[in-house]
Amino acid sequence: MSEAKEINTQELGEKVVRVLKTIYDPEIPVDIYELGLIYDVFVNEDYETKILMTLTTPNCPVAETLPVEVEEKVKTIDMVKDCEVEITFDPPWSQDLMSDEAKLELGLL
Repeated sequence: MSEAKEINTQELGEKVVRVLKTIYDPEIPVDIYELGLIYDVFVNEDYETKILMTLTTPNCPVAETLPVEVEEKVKTIDMVKDCEVEITFDPPWSQDLMSDEAKLELGLL
């Protein structure tokens, strides 16, 4: 390659979000992004992503599998070289973090 392709980290971040919107909490018919489980998505110039997320509760039944699913699905994006998922409970998840779309879907609006 004679010229390095300019990296659009924002565009890659948007692709990551689109993938996150395909992952659903198995107990709630809403994707994890609209549920407010994704706190932040970081993308660097090396095409590496880091996702800061939470779970609805620390003893969530998918605590072991959901972060792995997020990591694996994000890694399917062509441009992504690596993905790290970090789980945090600070701040703890609450219904206030849900999008209006998710609240409407669950009859909370």
